[in-house]
Amino acid sequence: MIHIPNDIFTEPAGVDPDTLRNLGPLAPLAGIWEGERGTDRHFNDEGDREERYIERIELQPTDPQLNGPQLLYGLRYSVFVLRPDKPATFHDQVGYWLWEPATGMLIQTHTIPRGLTALAVGQATADARRFSVECRIGSTVAGICSNPFLDAVKRTLEFRIAVQVHDDGSWSYEQDTVLQFRWRDELFHHTDRNTLRKVAEPTPNWLMRR
Repeated sequence: MIHIPNDIFTEPAGVDPDTLRNLGPLAPLAGIWEGERGTDRHFNDEGDREERYIERIELQPTDPQLNGPQLLYGLRYSVFVLRPDKPATFHDQVGYWLWEPATGMLIQTHTIPRGLTALAVGQATADARRFSVECRIGSTVAGICSNPFLDAVKRTLEFRIAVQVHDDGSWSYEQDTVLQFRWRDELFHHTDRNTLRKVAEPTPNWLMRR
């Protein structure tokens, strides 16, 4: 159970504007990253198959966000993925990673241009080097919403991503998307994993550039 104060409008005083200093477990992810050895397992008209991919992820700090007394620090992110041997976009995704210092709550918002959005939630300590978030269809606080076509033919039931920060400064992720295909009784686990290495430092959030 979360604690709901009687006063849900008054914002906390003395909020630190330096997001990069207050990201908790998300701090090592700030910056621009590339990975060349991603592995994607998916299902299509040819059946279950695995493909390699290359990836670029940009994670830039936002200004502190306030919901009355709730304070969130975060990273705005964009993901662009290609197959090594094909020019067409393999995956495009935007969203936010958010951290609530007062409770240890982590949030990842997740939107792709095929008409799907999700909000995944987890918990971690400020110094955690491994953390995860997850969501499932039907939840009003950690849920998934798809366009009518996707919901009818390839419904996303669950999503989970686990992140591991490594001693050399790189980080990796493993994610699992549980799908229900219209013509298939068995659920399918669409999985992705990659390791990212930093190619550029983050840009300070706007409040710190004034």
